Amino acid sequence: MELEPLYKVKVTCHYCENEFETSRVRPSLKRPYRTDSDFCAYYKQENPDFYVVRICPSCGFASTENSSGNLNEIQRKAFIEQIGNRWVKRDYSGARNLEQALATYKLGLLCAQVIQEKDRVVAGLLHHIAWLYRYMEDHTQEHRFLEFSLEAYIKVFEREGTGGNEAKLLYLLGELNRRVGRFHEAVQWFGRVIHDKRITDAAMIRASREQWALLREQMISGKMELPQEMLETDKEAAKRSPL
Repeated sequence: MELEPLYKVKVTCHYCENEFETSRVRPSLKRPYRTDSDFCAYYKQENPDFYVVRICPSCGFASTENSSGNLNEIQRKAFIEQIGNRWVKRDYSGARNLEQALATYKLGLLCAQVIQEKDRVVAGLLHHIAWLYRYMEDHTQEHRFLEFSLEAYIKVFEREGTGGNEAKLLYLLGELNRRVGRFHEAVQWFGRVIHDKRITDAAMIRASREQWALLREQMISGKMELPQEMLETDKEAAKRSPL
């Protein structure tokens, strides 16, 4: 007998403390058949990313597992005035299609902005919205939200530091800059991963080298001037080459 891809979990709302159900994808089915260079994943069955945002059907408060737990009085007041008082009850506890997933992320983003949630949470929501538009092949909106997420990740880097996953954030800053066409900035971020001896994350170093090479090809094919850092790296590579 084939297992249902979704199962229900109970969540307590951070605002009204109502307990409600939300769906998740079974861990055994969270295996993407393909992943883009900025970590956007593709699945044959249910996409786990569609179920990241949990929405309380009673008050409309939207959160993720990474959201702040307890709201202070300023946050509570901001939410009820700007979102809660306008909430029309609806239920997102079951299966979600692409459009419903997008609606949950936009509400999640609105809630996060209203309560001034952590930069890292806001950046993640913006990046996921860009992925949803990518699934839809809406390249204009995808590019728009990639730009937003890039600015938010830069704030994470500037305000929170990188925590225990420095290489991944630096790589992501490089890759998002590349995707939105800021090639010189992308070179700088990839270069930090490649050249900083303190970074030992082999997977992110390898990924940064691969994207650096792709970026170089893009710049040459676009007849763009290569930045000095890239030219110096090319010289070093030529010196090490046995030919």
